Amino acid sequence: MTDTTTSRGMADTLKIVSWNINSVRFRIEIVERFLKEAQPDILCLQETKVIDGDFPAAPFRRLGYEHIVLHGQRMHHGVAILSRLPIVEDDRLDWQANGEARHIGVRLPNGMRIENVYVPAGGDIPDRTLNPKFGQKLDFVERMTRWSETLAVPTLLVGDFNIAPLPSDVWGHKQLLKVVSHTPIEVDALDALKASNSWVDLGRHFHPAPARLHTWWSYRSPDWTRNDRGRRLDHMWATREIADKAVAHHVFEDCRSWLKPSDHVPIMTEFTA
Repeated sequence: MTDTTTSRGMADTLKIVSWNINSVRFRIEIVERFLKEAQPDILCLQETKVIDGDFPAAPFRRLGYEHIVLHGQRMHHGVAILSRLPIVEDDRLDWQANGEARHIGVRLPNGMRIENVYVPAGGDIPDRTLNPKFGQKLDFVERMTRWSETLAVPTLLVGDFNIAPLPSDVWGHKQLLKVVSHTPIEVDALDALKASNSWVDLGRHFHPAPARLHTWWSYRSPDWTRNDRGRRLDHMWATREIADKAVAHHVFEDCRSWLKPSDHVPIMTEFTA
């Protein structure tokens, strides 16, 4: 398995992965393969598409992920955190303000919080009047921003943000300016979230713009490798004290070509333990 990687002298590290799996039950085989090959300590999943009682916990436990925290929902949404390390506490914040299962957070014994989020896609029309889903997306990010402003603990924010903020985060900046996920109003909203707590974008910390950095390719493309019409929708952001411990960031593009792939690929940051 190859990946896009930049590192600084890795030693004993804590490996944390984020992956929009687009149905964990349907893709459990590639999840198991990835865990065996990448050996992360913590896996944060989005779009699990399963209620908690039907979550396929057994394969994870066989691989050593004994600590499982779920926030599921039938058919849609759903997030999960699976860990080899003990989890001290967890929370579920309703940034969608309608009960959708889009967030789960935990605290590790070392005091680090991990907040795993699945931001709404926002529909196809970038106008909150014509498309209420777009307004819900902007409101979701606004609620995250208000939360972030009062955050006072070392935190790693991960997940599918469904926004590609930089021109080099998409295959065609000019072509996508009016396409949901790269519109100026979404980018402005995400920039405000980032500024609210001086978050460090770990992907761009290790792969500075304008380097190509994509994590999602549409199923509509018959050959994603040939067209390479990707977007960076998946992110890992850290507060400064956590960012200072980061030593590497990986984007596992090969997973997009595995059997029954998600349209997203896993991303992983390594931290000094």
